[in-house]
Amino acid sequence: MSAIANALVALVAALHVYFLILEMFLWTKPLGLRIFRNSPEKAADSAVLAANQGLYNGFLAAGLVWGLVQPNITFAFQIKVFFLACVIAAGIYGAATVSRRILLVQAASAAIALLLLWLS
Repeated sequence: MSAIANALVALVAALHVYFLILEMFLWTKPLGLRIFRNSPEKAADSAVLAANQGLYNGFLAAGLVWGLVQPNITFAFQIKVFFLACVIAAGIYGAATVSRRILLVQAASAAIALLLLWLS
């Protein structure tokens, strides 16, 4: 069970690295425009904010990876719980303010990882 939980934590971390790339580097490119359903004008106007948001997604990914590589099992568990809770909070807020899709993509994956982490 622990290996599955850690695999899901790694998946959540990978998703946040992907979000970082989308928001920091692809926001105004065709892929970013399509994924975020933005016009080129809207994307250009919000590119700095998106890059900032992408950086924060990178911090979430870094925290989850830290939890995965931390050799102290108790501390690793605490790190993963904290950062998964942060991802869930961000996902809930994003779903309430931007798009319900965020709840499924971001918060749900972190919630499942957190549940499996607790069960392991």
